[in-house]
Amino acid sequence: MNENTMKNTSKTDWARIDAMSDEDIDTSDIPPLSEEFFAKAQLRMPQAPVKVSVQVDPETWAWFQAQGESAEQQMSVALRIYAEAHKFH
Repeated sequence: MNENTMKNTSKTDWARIDAMSDEDIDTSDIPPLSEEFFAKAQLRMPQAPVKVSVQVDPETWAWFQAQGESAEQQMSVALRIYAEAHKFH
């Protein structure tokens, strides 16, 4: 991952999206949910996080702290993304 990747920002006009009413949203391309869908649906509740102690180099820790949100939460998300990308199928 290069430095520019981490600086990408959304080009979505969030103010326009927030101003839309439900009627303004075009959902015509979304098929209706069938009985089969609901028969196969499973409720999945998030698991409670596990607390661990990990040694991190000072530069990495400083970078996460500089992101403006909880460094621990950001590191957890980064680890999840890495793990998902490296799962064996």
